[in-house]
Amino acid sequence: MIAASGRRTLLRAGAGVGAGLASAAIVLPGRAQDIRKKRSDEFVSPAEMLMRDNAVLARILLIYESAMRRLGQGEDIDPAVLEVSARIVLDFIHRHHEKQEEELVFPRFKTAGRMVELVNVLAVQHAAGRKLTERIIAAAPQARNRQPREAMAPDIQAFVTLYRPHMARKETDVYPTLRHLVTGDEHQEIADEMEKTQRQAFGADGFEKVAKKVHEIEKTIGLGDLDVFTPKG
Repeated sequence: MIAASGRRTLLRAGAGVGAGLASAAIVLPGRAQDIRKKRSDEFVSPAEMLMRDNAVLARILLIYESAMRRLGQGEDIDPAVLEVSARIVLDFIHRHHEKQEEELVFPRFKTAGRMVELVNVLAVQHAAGRKLTERIIAAAPQARNRQPREAMAPDIQAFVTLYRPHMARKETDVYPTLRHLVTGDEHQEIADEMEKTQRQAFGADGFEKVAKKVHEIEKTIGLGDLDVFTPKG
């Protein structure tokens, strides 16, 4: 059973998921080279950003499965585990991650005439996933009660069944191909726009904050230690 303090922590976690221009200066050639090297070292590619987001979602799928299994076995799991997880999915995955894909990534494939059928299916799945998430959020507060929980279970299972192959196809087909469809400057522009929109939506270190929220949920239901998934036999 999750204590009241733990519930408050979970609900707070799900509640809401620049400096001026410097004076012009002359940059010496050596200094310019150092700046370019620093930028190169700090560059996070669009594919890496999107794959990190998928990893957050993969962890939430594990939370969903564990919470529903244990509720079905009669354990007293706080419904906030499911509600807050679903709200993270709504805010971080549907409204942010998938929006970036639909606006910055998928159009590049359509312009190039590559994997058009695949990206169209992925976009349709985004819409289907969002409908499932909205129903999960609506039902989650009553998850301790058998009837609402049984009504929600098919949506949880459908969401897991949808997103495991969905993420796999993006990571094996879409993300690796993106770099070959754009110039170096376009690749950088996509990365910059992704970073900007994430900062606007979630603040500085937005990904790290979301990952930390997910880890807090994992800890409340005994999934915080990766070793729990290691076979003991």
